[in-house]
Amino acid sequence: MTDWFLYRLLPPRPDFAVTMDEQEAAVMAEHSAYWRGHLDEGRTIFFGPVGDPAGPWGMAVVRGASAEEAAALGEGDPAVVAGVCTFEMLPVLSAVTRA
Repeated sequence: MTDWFLYRLLPPRPDFAVTMDEQEAAVMAEHSAYWRGHLDEGRTIFFGPVGDPAGPWGMAVVRGASAEEAAALGEGDPAVVAGVCTFEMLPVLSAVTRA
């Protein structure tokens, strides 16, 4: 059985999207490539930044056979590995999807 999860990437500061330095920008480029790979492999159905008025954060809708499998994707995110960002992986309690 496949479950759905909301991956929420939490930046280190509210203005991160506009104040990141060169090193942080390089890590975020790796982050984007990482999630693009999971999109191409069908592990996510979409990902991108969310324009929250309190400060942008990243999200992905993730398919996983288990919460542990989904969490492993978050733990492997280069932005998390580098210590630039943290994340939450939240279960979607009832997903309505196309057939």
